[in-house]
Amino acid sequence: MAIHEITSADFEEVVLKSDKPVLVDFNATWCGPCRMLKPVLETLSAERSDVKVVGIDVDENMDLAQEYGVSSIPCVVLIKDGAEADRSVGLVPKEQLEAMLR
Repeated sequence: MAIHEITSADFEEVVLKSDKPVLVDFNATWCGPCRMLKPVLETLSAERSDVKVVGIDVDENMDLAQEYGVSSIPCVVLIKDGAEADRSVGLVPKEQLEAMLR
């Protein structure tokens, strides 16, 4: 399943007001590890209907990257009930992302 790419304009509606947990993938098109993580997130998205998975390009949405203190990418932030619940930085295995959801 494809990851829904969002921007600062729809972040509040899609992420902060979500009725289920959201994995937010802060990434950039030029980032090799980000491109390697994307299929892992797509698989996770397809397997888990209880979680939303969205992507945010840090170059195009610097305000969100700054707000969430993203200094290294890929950075996956778990948002539950409008607040950060967990975070993973760098290229990590699917199991580590799944552990964030427990």
